[in-house]
Amino acid sequence: MRRKLENLPGVFTETKDSLLSQIESDLSAGISKFLLFPVPSAKQQSLSDFSFATGILQAVKSNFGNDVWMSADCCLCSYTTHGHCGVLDEKQMKIDNHKSVEILSGYALQLAQAGADSIAPSDMMDGRIAAIRSRLDANELDEVTIMSYSAKFSSQLYGPFRDACHSSPAEGKIRDRKSYQLSPSNPEDAILSSIRDAEEGADILMVKPAGWYTDIILRIKEQVNQPLAAYHVSGEYASIECMAEKGIVNRDAAHLELWTALRRAGADIIISYASREAKGWIQHMKY
Repeated sequence: MRRKLENLPGVFTETKDSLLSQIESDLSAGISKFLLFPVPSAKQQSLSDFSFATGILQAVKSNFGNDVWMSADCCLCSYTTHGHCGVLDEKQMKIDNHKSVEILSGYALQLAQAGADSIAPSDMMDGRIAAIRSRLDANELDEVTIMSYSAKFSSQLYGPFRDACHSSPAEGKIRDRKSYQLSPSNPEDAILSSIRDAEEGADILMVKPAGWYTDIILRIKEQVNQPLAAYHVSGEYASIECMAEKGIVNRDAAHLELWTALRRAGADIIISYASREAKGWIQHMKY
């Protein structure tokens, strides 16, 4: 059942049927590019069944074909019982990077075979871009784009999304994602991670979150000649929505100002929860 998200005004989790209806509506409004994050109904121990995500992609492509461009988020956090973006070692003390990359590259292949135009690895495992690129190329899927979450920070701004997708790390021996996501106090890691991912075969790089990290966007653009996406995440979106609800800011003007800052910093692509309203807002800009 389609579900309204309490902490993300105007945003819903979709079923397969409601998603197809929503995409049809979006296409009529001139929106044709989508980033899919699948949330299966049950967690897994073996991480072998990705049919929920691939089934959604097949349904979308069957209904809309090349009229839509679908990027599929490739991560394990919505599948794992512990909520981490990779699998844990036998002692449940740390991420098993090698095993995680092996599973992720296989998952990416299934997404591409199901019709994804782009694979968007958001897990931050070392070496996953090279593994995914190799797996896609070996299966004659070299035309499938890789949009890497190359500079994904361990941030306080993911809360509304994690609540919606039930992807917060469970209580256990590893209680957060700081061992594999980037520290906000170490920008050099973000630059090096983005350079590495570009060298491994990423077609598009990404900075996440976006609004608090415009300096990172600028520095990456200065050093890497790749298209760069800025992900305006759930907490950033919700903060503007909350201020607008209280009458503190003008809603559309605030989102537009933020997007303008991202473009000014060097972002080529902006991912936002308000993207459905972007075209109308931009057409009626007064500044």
